[in-house]
Amino acid sequence: MSQDRLPQMIISIMLLADFDVSERCNIRPRSFDLIVKRGDILVIIKVASHIDNVSADIAWDLNLIAQHLGATPLIVGERARDADLERGVVYIRYGLFAINPETLYDYFVEEIPPLVYASPGGLYVKIRGDLLREVRTRSRMSLGDLASELGVSRRTISKYESGMGTTLDVAIRLEELFAAPLVEAIELVGYHSPGPQTPEESAIENILIDLERMGMEIHTMRQAPFQALALFDRHTILTAYGTSQKVVKRASLIGSISQITKTFAMCIATDYKKQKRIGKTLLIGEEHLHTLEDGSELIDMMNR
Repeated sequence: MSQDRLPQMIISIMLLADFDVSERCNIRPRSFDLIVKRGDILVIIKVASHIDNVSADIAWDLNLIAQHLGATPLIVGERARDADLERGVVYIRYGLFAINPETLYDYFVEEIPPLVYASPGGLYVKIRGDLLREVRTRSRMSLGDLASELGVSRRTISKYESGMGTTLDVAIRLEELFAAPLVEAIELVGYHSPGPQTPEESAIENILIDLERMGMEIHTMRQAPFQALALFDRHTILTAYGTSQKVVKRASLIGSISQITKTFAMCIATDYKKQKRIGKTLLIGEEHLHTLEDGSELIDMMNR
């Protein structure tokens, strides 16, 4: 298949959307391929058939150039890992948005923004929290009533009303229950990453996002032996994360502290797939964490 097919497709889409399109950058190394402009909208595009080929250095350049030019950085590709990128879904690569050409067409030509983003464990949407609170109150439902209806905790409902993302299934049930458009669209233009991350930083951010998805309130530490306090209902979890080699060194100490403070202790390993106990501390792999739907499942595991 021609290497020019994907760039030419993207150029055609942006021309169809009435953008002025620069010459394609064919000089190596290159952190971007195209710059396009329409009115006040300036977009810097990195074309990568497989978005995993976009390195941290490329993302750094792309983000920095976009910031100084007042532009939006965007990665357009077709695959990630072993799967095709889905239409209408936004993926994240080192803090930058990545989409497929169909999503690019929908957004810039049809003016239909994506609603779904890919995160550890699957596909999610962001809830319009203020509107959810409004329609819930109008329907005279308490946090507890709605939590029982969905089979989640009151804290999780409170997080939804604060703008936390949720699964497609829960979002659909909420919209059907209240007959209201509760899912918030994702605006690609104007988005800026706070800065590209190293692979380890990206993995750690994914872990924190996963814990918040499960309804937990996260408070990160800077100098403590545990890296975060995770709060769920009336439970406090002393949490460390990183590679197995790093977290195992912390497990015993964190377990000792949790025993004295009557809290839970958990270490999340980015390179481990199962779960086991190290004294009072639960060691769980990042991939296993992705499979949990609610913080109560994690509490149950630590109570065993």
